[in-house]
Amino acid sequence: MSEARPYVLWFDECDENSLPLVGGKNMSLGRMTTADIPVPPGFAVTTHAYQDFLTEGEIKREILETLAEVDPGDVSTVQEAGKTVRELVRSTPVPEQVEQTIKEAYASLCEKSNLAGMPVAVRSSATAEDLPGASFAGQQETYLWIMGPNEVVESTRNCWASLFTDRAITYRLKMGFPHEEVLISVGVQKMVNAKAAGVIFTLNPLTGDRSKIVIDANWGLGESVVKGEVTPDNYLVDKVTFSISRRTISPKGVEYVVDQATGQVVKSDVPEERCEEPCVTDEEIMELTRLAKSIEKYYGGQPQDIEWAVDRDLAFPGNVLILQSRPETVWSEKEAKPIVEPGKSVLDTILDTTMKGKKLN
Repeated sequence: MSEARPYVLWFDECDENSLPLVGGKNMSLGRMTTADIPVPPGFAVTTHAYQDFLTEGEIKREILETLAEVDPGDVSTVQEAGKTVRELVRSTPVPEQVEQTIKEAYASLCEKSNLAGMPVAVRSSATAEDLPGASFAGQQETYLWIMGPNEVVESTRNCWASLFTDRAITYRLKMGFPHEEVLISVGVQKMVNAKAAGVIFTLNPLTGDRSKIVIDANWGLGESVVKGEVTPDNYLVDKVTFSISRRTISPKGVEYVVDQATGQVVKSDVPEERCEEPCVTDEEIMELTRLAKSIEKYYGGQPQDIEWAVDRDLAFPGNVLILQSRPETVWSEKEAKPIVEPGKSVLDTILDTTMKGKKLN
């Protein structure tokens, strides 16, 4: 490895020119870190590491030959090829220099955070994901609460293998992305011990109304919502007034939390007294709204789909953290209407909102 082909870039070294090296997810984390958005610290294992893994392991040709046999209209061929390639990747040794660089970066991250053997999230970041006009998000794997240098390396290789999930293979074929042109980086990021987590849209995803922010929230990590096991609490917030114009508190029967005895993420029943309680405070909702507006502004007004968490170990407002932001892909390319109507001041808009009899909390 040379400085021209780094295997690791810290988030504050990733910018808008880093996409080919760190993928969409890590590029976004890097840009937000530089913009002083509260993002948990971490680093990206670059696409150079992945490419050298393929080259030194001598598996690239076998991967492409296997995928060339896939008929996207025949599910069985997708499944067979995907399984073969994933097993090939997982069984191929990580080059010594790549492995050593990842372990050194993890040790440095632990040192910077003053936590020995610190738990991290290991997240895939493909070069074609989190981009306007494409919906690659969620096709590759994420591994939570990973502790120890060997485990971080193993999770990194598992993320590389997840570039070849059945869903990812099919989608690339459908969208016309050649397999060999979609590379993968991996983000290694300090784990958030989430009291609550969820997503924010910087518009109303049902109507496209850009004057609103919609926040979904559930207890624990975000896995229960991702897996469809919980209906999250839902908040509709006005971008101008910061008023909560609608709140829907849902029964949230399960949460994903860390078993402190085993260090594993487990699904747990939510105690009855918490089941129908709001999982975030109004103060936290206001901070999430402020951050969401800042992120959208930073990205030039592009509507955003944001992942967030509230860390139970930190004090407000430092406990409100951003885990990811990507372009919203449904309404983004439609014409934006101004939040404040032409000829009206912000005060006029606030008075209009109030006089319409909307419930303000």
